[in-house]
Amino acid sequence: MQMSFYFSDRAVLLFDFWSVHTPTGMVLSVLVILLLSMLYEAIKMGKAVLLRRALPPSLSQDPLLEPEEEVPSPTQGRWFQYHVGQTLFHVVQVVLGYMVMLAVMSYNAWIFLGAIAGSTLGYFVMYPLLGRG
Repeated sequence: MQMSFYFSDRAVLLFDFWSVHTPTGMVLSVLVILLLSMLYEAIKMGKAVLLRRALPPSLSQDPLLEPEEEVPSPTQGRWFQYHVGQTLFHVVQVVLGYMVMLAVMSYNAWIFLGAIAGSTLGYFVMYPLLGRG
């Protein structure tokens, strides 16, 4: 097994059945890794948006009024749903992250560049959506 980065159109990625032997196969594999990296970034941003929606507005945004009897807000009842959603997002993010990491550990430079390009594109595309959430 190669233990330094190399450029080749041959690699075994993640599973024995994902064995690449042709330039076309390598291009498709790089595209899959690129898309997995983009999905990882999208899920990361989705978690941030979900967290922003789950948190109550800050105290500085509330008007200064005399405290009345405490009325439960609708977000308090939905906190558990947001927590479950974030947990599911986290599990998917961890699985995708480890899959991309293990693909990069094939030490194929094309796969490495695909992972970097996917992460870059994913962040570039998804970060503006964070402000809208």
